[in-house]
Parts: sequence; structure tokens; C-alpha cells
Amino acid sequence: MSAPAGGWVLGVDSGGSGLRVALAAVSASGAVEPGWETVTAPPVRTGPAGIDAEQFVARLLPAGRELLARAGQPGPLVAACVGAAGMATLGAGLRERLPGALADGFGVRRWALAADAVTGYAGALGMRPGVVVAAGTGMIALGTDLRGWRRADGWGHLLGDCGGGAWIGGRGLAAALRAHDGRRGGSAALLARAEAVFGPAGGLPEAVYPRQDRAAVLASFAPEVASCAPADPVAAEIMAAAAREIAETAAAAAPGAPAGGGGTEVALTGGLLRLGEPLLAPLRAELERLLPGCVTVPAAGDPLAGSLLVAARIAVGGLRLPSDRALLVVG
Repeated sequence: MSAPAGGWVLGVDSGGSGLRVALAAVSASGAVEPGWETVTAPPVRTGPAGIDAEQFVARLLPAGRELLARAGQPGPLVAACVGAAGMATLGAGLRERLPGALADGFGVRRWALAADAVTGYAGALGMRPGVVVAAGTGMIALGTDLRGWRRADGWGHLLGDCGGGAWIGGRGLAAALRAHDGRRGGSAALLARAEAVFGPAGGLPEAVYPRQDRAAVLASFAPEVASCAPADPVAAEIMAAAAREIAETAAAAAPGAPAGGGGTEVALTGGLLRLGEPLLAPLRAELERLLPGCVTVPAAGDPLAGSLLVAARIAVGGLRLPSDRALLVVG
């Protein structure tokens, strides 16, 4: 197989749902050619020392070799980008181990190691300034003016992730228990939904507190809150409060109005958006209030697409996103 003008690049997206590895051809201008192949692997464990670098490498190398074999051995890779959840705070061992593994395993000399928020940004907005909101079980926003990064929230469900799925679900269950107790601020509708999902209200602590996936359990109730919102004022206020939190996080990360006029571009991403109008209607209003003139745009792609784009731009020398010791390291 003849080599593409910009060469072949490897992109990696690692998170709680698994490890995804992709191989793509790159044009001379640094565009990722369509039709790239993907291999998936189980999630990489995280322990007291951070992301398990040896397990990461043990899963990455076979996946990359499989992709190269599928492509008919297209030759050495010109660049690779690894995006991983926890890279910023738990990725010290990974940052130390990966450059050598990529060089030894694939002949890669140009690489980028990134937090998944950065590859999510690249997938959503590419190389343009703006802010990307990633709203799922958790909640984080990342913005850039192409000179530096601004991050807001993403601190986990116990200390932050305000407005995310776990935040909404937790407040919905709290309102259900207030109704169970007969306290002010409770919701009979949410109590009924909580008991339909989890069983008797008195068993809710046992159903939530011991779970290692507590954030996901809480987030599983967020759709119930959204479904009650059109007819239940307590649920509606939870959704409105979530919209305020998300908009405030976006505003905190936004780099400001771009030079040359026009509003700040805001890309909304993540599974929480599937809650629909009970969340999106107040969110649009709050974004306009806090970021007047902002332009909400659809995400062009996901974090794996963003990882490939970063690798492609490294390959041809066109990366515009700023380097950062914790968020994006380029070698």
C-alpha cells in the first residue's frame, strides 16, 4: 500500500468505558483521511500510583499492531497522540513510559500525550479558539484562545462535576427522600420514580453508598428527573439549577470574545445532552445570559477523532493547540 502524503498516524482514547485505538492516513495539509480503522480493549486500571502504565502499554501495542496488519503494513507511523482520562492528575507514570513504548513498538518519534478533555476539545472544535463542555456522569469545560488553556470543574462527584449526571441524579434522590420524610422541598413524583427504580426509599443509602461506581448509580437517575420536570416543579428546578451550573462552568473556561468580532464558540458534548429540552432549554438561556452572543456549535467529532487530528497536525507541523505540562505534552 502506498504511503499517504502526510503519512500514517495513531490515535488513542482511554477512559472508563475502555481503550480505543485508531490508525488513519493523513493528507499533506494535515487532514485525517476518512475510513480509519479502530480496535477496542478493556479499560486500563487506575490505582494509588495513578494510571497503570504497564497495563496501558500491554493493551496499546497489540491493538496498534493489529491495525497495522489490517492496513497491509503501511510502514512506520509518523506520529501518535494518546488521550487519556486522568492524564492530568494520575498520568505521571504514563507520561514517563509511553514515549519509549511508542518509539520501540512503532518507530514513532513525534508524539503527544493529552488529557481526554484536550482530545475532546480537538474532536469538537479542531484548532479553533472557543470552549468545549463535556457533560456526562461528570462535568468539565475546557477553553482556549490558542495561547493557553482554561479549565473549569471536572473535580469528581464528591467535590464538583456540578450540573453533571451524578449531580442531577443525587439531587433528584435527595428530593425523593425529603418527600419520603415529609420535609419541605420534597417531590412525590421523584419519590415514586426512585422507588420504581431502586425499591423502597429506606433502602436508598444501601443502594448508593457502598457502590464503587456510585457516580454512575447517581447519574442513572438523571433521566428520571428530566422526565418528571415538565409536570413537577421540584424536578424542573433541579434541571434549571443544572443548566445554571453548566453555563457558569462554560463561562469560567471561555477565553473571551475572539479577535475580529463574533461570539465565543461553545460546543456542547456528552451523554447528558440526551436529557433533551428539560435541560437544553434553560441551558441555552443561561449561556446567552453569561456569554452574550456566544455561538453554540455541534461537535465535529469525539475524543478519538480529536486524538487523530492532534497526531495528524504533529505529523505535518500544523498543531495550533497550546502545550501545557498537565494537559498537552508534545515531543
